[in-house]
Amino acid sequence: MSEQSLPSSLVPFAPTECDVLVIGGGPAGSTVGARLAQQGYKVVVLEKEHHPRFHIGESLLPANLPLFEQLGVAEAIQAIGMKKMAAEFVSPAHGNKRQAFRFAEAWDKSMPFSYQVRRSEFDEILIRNATRLGAEVIEGCRVKGVDFAADHQSATVQAQHDDGSVQHWRARFVVDASGRDTLLGKKFDFKRRNPKHNSSALYAHFTGAKRNAGPDEGNITIFWFQHGWFWFIPLADGATSVGAVVWPHYLKSRRQPVQEFFLETIALCPALAEHLADASLSSEVEATGNFAYACERSHGPNYLLIGDAFSFIDPVFSSGVMLAMQGGFIGAETVDTCLREPAKAAAALAHFDQQVRLGPKAFSWFIYRMTSPTMRDMFMAPSNMFRVQEALLSMLAGDIFGKTPIWRSISVLKGIFYIGSTWRFKRSWMAMRLRKTNIRVVESVDSRPN
Repeated sequence: MSEQSLPSSLVPFAPTECDVLVIGGGPAGSTVGARLAQQGYKVVVLEKEHHPRFHIGESLLPANLPLFEQLGVAEAIQAIGMKKMAAEFVSPAHGNKRQAFRFAEAWDKSMPFSYQVRRSEFDEILIRNATRLGAEVIEGCRVKGVDFAADHQSATVQAQHDDGSVQHWRARFVVDASGRDTLLGKKFDFKRRNPKHNSSALYAHFTGAKRNAGPDEGNITIFWFQHGWFWFIPLADGATSVGAVVWPHYLKSRRQPVQEFFLETIALCPALAEHLADASLSSEVEATGNFAYACERSHGPNYLLIGDAFSFIDPVFSSGVMLAMQGGFIGAETVDTCLREPAKAAAALAHFDQQVRLGPKAFSWFIYRMTSPTMRDMFMAPSNMFRVQEALLSMLAGDIFGKTPIWRSISVLKGIFYIGSTWRFKRSWMAMRLRKTNIRVVESVDSRPN
């Protein structure tokens, strides 16, 4: 059945009333639901699947840690997490040199680490915490339609349970945290492909992968290679998440089963292949295509879009969970203001829009240039002149919403990039033209059989 409203004959007569209905029970939805329930609102969270369920995106940022404390889940996350002290980058153009960026050396020294987590465990901790704090969480319930009242005072949400039964709710406010389903973005037709970036991914879990020794065992490693880059994320139970983020036309070129294609792709990166020489696959290989997008609007009079329901660019800096949870915190503050002080709603929504766009904007400048030879040179030989390395580390840690004064140094870093690109203009021009070719749109590549 489509996302349009269900036939009226299937809809119960009397809707269930609530203050806020949250669509989606991932990190964004669980966070906003928990925060609003803490403030006394009647919150309903609808999740189409059942926790625990698999999800990719296992690497967290140090900026997540204060959010865990505020939600009361810090100890639970610590119990399942592999400590992550740094992000490492390996470049074949620099003799497979390995450069580590340690979070303890960031501008703000108070967030020296983060965690790698199995998302099935992590997401379940967050959703159960939302229940503990008072939100009504309903799993196995897929939203089929949202109808907003003309006066913007309420919305009717229609959803279908796993058993086929239909239920609907009347909410004063709706939060779309539906992830890549982008339910409201599609409903209002303001979801747009990102014209500046386009990538696809292959990923799986391995056992027996070679890791760093000692405290650096849990570091995430990014390996550049000719078709994009790989992630290497060690998990606490001995598994390692490995993924290739590639240009869509490369994934489109596969003629063999996806597992065989993935292993052949790994072989193109000897530095990574060495880590997996004695490893074996412990999960199915998954593929997804063309996933960079953004919604033109982040809100309406009585709705918000947060997390991947608003935008997604690329996982290279592991920013997704942090931005989702940060959006949940900011979103909860915004909804509270809109419902409690309607006269301040317009200002609150404008502030929300500014904040929810800050993260994607800050990270996207670097994402668009990650395959640039100038950017790789800078990552492989970092300098702290004008505190640019500390500022970059703070950004890599997700410390972009607070008062840490990194932006002047980030501007200097960008200036260094432009000067370096101009200095080697021919190389930069060729790389830019190649990237323009690589991000071209191709047919969907994630629906073909394995």
